[in-house]
Amino acid sequence: MGIYLNPNAEAFKEDKNTDIYVDKSLVLIELNKLLGSREKFVCMSRARRFGKSMAGNMISAYYSKGCDTKEIFSKMKIGDVPGYEDNLNKFNVIKLDMNGWYNNTPDRKLLFDDLNESLREEFEQQFSNVRFKPTDNLARCILRVYGQTNQKFVIIIDEYDVLVREKVSDDLFQKYMDFLNGLFKDATLRPAIALAYITGILPIVRDKVQSKLNEFTEYSMVDAQQFAGLIGFTHEEVEDLCNTHGIDKEECARWYDGYKLSESVGIFNPLSVVNAVRRKEFGSYWTATSSFEALKKYIMMDFEGIRQDIISMISGGSAPVNVLKFENTLDSINSKDNVFTYLIHLGYLTYNRTEKTCYIPNAEVRTEWINSIEDEREYRSIMAIVNASKKLLDDTINGNEDAVANALDAAHTEVTSNLTYNDEHCFQSAICLAYFYANTRYTLVKELPTGKGYADLALIPFLPNIPAMVIELKHNKSSESALQQIKDKKYDDALKHYRGNLLFVGINYDEKTKKHECKIEKLVL
Repeated sequence: MGIYLNPNAEAFKEDKNTDIYVDKSLVLIELNKLLGSREKFVCMSRARRFGKSMAGNMISAYYSKGCDTKEIFSKMKIGDVPGYEDNLNKFNVIKLDMNGWYNNTPDRKLLFDDLNESLREEFEQQFSNVRFKPTDNLARCILRVYGQTNQKFVIIIDEYDVLVREKVSDDLFQKYMDFLNGLFKDATLRPAIALAYITGILPIVRDKVQSKLNEFTEYSMVDAQQFAGLIGFTHEEVEDLCNTHGIDKEECARWYDGYKLSESVGIFNPLSVVNAVRRKEFGSYWTATSSFEALKKYIMMDFEGIRQDIISMISGGSAPVNVLKFENTLDSINSKDNVFTYLIHLGYLTYNRTEKTCYIPNAEVRTEWINSIEDEREYRSIMAIVNASKKLLDDTINGNEDAVANALDAAHTEVTSNLTYNDEHCFQSAICLAYFYANTRYTLVKELPTGKGYADLALIPFLPNIPAMVIELKHNKSSESALQQIKDKKYDDALKHYRGNLLFVGINYDEKTKKHECKIEKLVL
């Protein structure tokens, strides 16, 4: 048993002994399927604080010969799966935290010399019957053990991309390439590796690292495949936590849900959910762990179309993105697509694979976007609309039709261009931006299915004593016709279980004058 070679299970036990713990042990079932196959090289990238390190601790505790964890895993979800013991504590595990090595090495030029020396010392202690040379690096040590004992290894490298993100010197980076090359490109060493599991924020960097890691399959925030629900909290897991601890699950979803990792699986931000459950208070927990300057740096880049798309996303809309152009390195951010793809990997956006669009996932992250632009000159007019949105909501509730129409004049003109002014979806985004403050009291639903069609926008309150709203948009007609359509098509049917005041809001705009008119009617359900 060592620190890096065949570590004990203490880190895993500490994770599991926390007051709020979600059992993610079924990830081991998927890894067992890959064990010893051509797909045994796994790159698991997730945004920071999404559970990568905790998963690594669990994986190490499951495979490592340096501990006996049968009693623990027998009581977890994996314990109900036949054959789960077949690989339990059966492998030599090498577990490295590259972030720790990078930050704790006094002379970083010697980082990989120190790493190889520390690992060689542990190999000499644990395999006293195997002869090692003073010049042996990690790859050579593994090969000597495998050659003489036929024992295989599981390699776990956490934060593999830290040297990429830190933009280290070319000399240190080349040493890192040599280290990776020795581990994963040596055909002689390949049979000695039962599983390689590396994690990072970025998927495999294409321009510099890919040739050294081209054996790896990427499971990322863009395409998580079978691991979509196994890193991060699923809807079912969060619902169980909310029910157990007396937390409003709908409010929890509004704050922390929205990360779409596959066609059928979405996840919540684990760090924020745990903090909200522990404190019984919703707030910005994940975004508070870093400065919003990290986000601002990229959204302020002057690429064509980026401002318009950012406005659309802040308003609750989405933006098209080509995620295939990004080379997974900070040196290659040279377009709007690169910016948005990087922000997807960071967790500030999420990706819809079907529509090939990105959007802001939830209320917590949307707050961070607002913080990032509120003092920027380029977004000053947008912030004026955001700051006026509380008054607009009050005016709507109070039936002040002229004030609502005037506010929408400004929002519609600001959010759209001459080419998109008459686009219905762009106007819908303008409405959502104008009602930005409503997100603190309502769930905003676009295209809500109703009695005989779809309401353009519905505001469903999650706080008491405020009215629900159904909003219908028209152009070159009249606000009265918009109001009549709400009634004729029974749009209020979608809110038939709601008890309280209901507002019908009909809005029409004239594309020539760019003026809006508004009619509001109140209905008591």
